[in-house]
Amino acid sequence: MTRLHLIPAVLAVLFAAGCTEPAFDGTAEGAKLAQRDADWAKASLDGKDVEKIVSYWSDDARVLEPGQPSYSGKAAIRAFVTASLKIPGFKIHWVSEKPVLSPDAKMAYMLSDVETTAPGANGALVTMHGRSVTVWRRDGAGEWLCVVDISNDPPAEGVAVVDRR
Repeated sequence: MTRLHLIPAVLAVLFAAGCTEPAFDGTAEGAKLAQRDADWAKASLDGKDVEKIVSYWSDDARVLEPGQPSYSGKAAIRAFVTASLKIPGFKIHWVSEKPVLSPDAKMAYMLSDVETTAPGANGALVTMHGRSVTVWRRDGAGEWLCVVDISNDPPAEGVAVVDRR
């Protein structure tokens, strides 16, 4: 009978332990996101499966490309990807830096160097170099989805580049 008074205390400790978020392995989570981004880059370079390419964006994602309107949501992004892949000679590929994760590993961002090939003004294929930042969110199942994808042009030739890190 004297041990019955311990039951509420033990239950409270067990309940509190069950409510805390498990610690995450930042190295493993970063590697998982880096691989997902590399898989996306490969699918985009292959340029064959629009649905696979679009699957890396969240339903509420936004894509911001230089000189173009904002593409918001999967339907608009799908139309953008479909139109891009129909351009003769179009190719896109990127290589991303190591992901930077938020302290709770629910958000992250990655910086990338991007190469895009498309017909130029005279119809000949031109490869353009750019850079981008992608913002990622981990969904309830633990899968990383891109929520913001912003590209921009590199500095003009002859412009001094200052690393502001």
